[in-house]
Amino acid sequence: MSGGAPRVLVVAASRHGATAEIAVALARALADCPAGRGAGLQAMDVPAERRVDPAPFDAVLLGSAVYAGRWLEPARWYAAQHAGALRNRPVWLFSSGPIGAPPFPADAPYDAGPTVAVTGAREHRILPGRLDPSRLSFGERAMVTAMRAPVGDFRDWPALTAWAGEIAAAVISSTSSSVPVGGD
Repeated sequence: MSGGAPRVLVVAASRHGATAEIAVALARALADCPAGRGAGLQAMDVPAERRVDPAPFDAVLLGSAVYAGRWLEPARWYAAQHAGALRNRPVWLFSSGPIGAPPFPADAPYDAGPTVAVTGAREHRILPGRLDPSRLSFGERAMVTAMRAPVGDFRDWPALTAWAGEIAAAVISSTSSSVPVGGD
């Protein structure tokens, strides 16, 4: 772990960019929130495919787009390969995908529970996603049309920013409690 300003790694698997944009927004909000600025918190967002080692970081947010009720393979691989390191630091998970109002699909991804268990995550949050047919393959567009899925950007940026503020405060609390306090 860093020993200085808290460092947070935001790792995400994204197929069409919406989840990657969420990861960028989370990293920015972690560093820019009042708690993050006050502690000099540093946050870095990376695609899961880059397989960045979480060991040098004080906390990790791991997320994935959800397709057919499952996380994408790079996020599942990341959780499995780095399970030991992830269990030794605060971890939050997020799934991006529900669209529309009410959210569709309403269910949590199949791998959310097992991924929480293997990583020791503090929380798994389901975040609304974006459905832009222009970014989909022919087969994906056909499936979306058949399902009559709502089209649009349903991501809730204010809620995402608020969640990042909660996470930053928890990270700062956990890193400051592990640093000895001097004084006589």
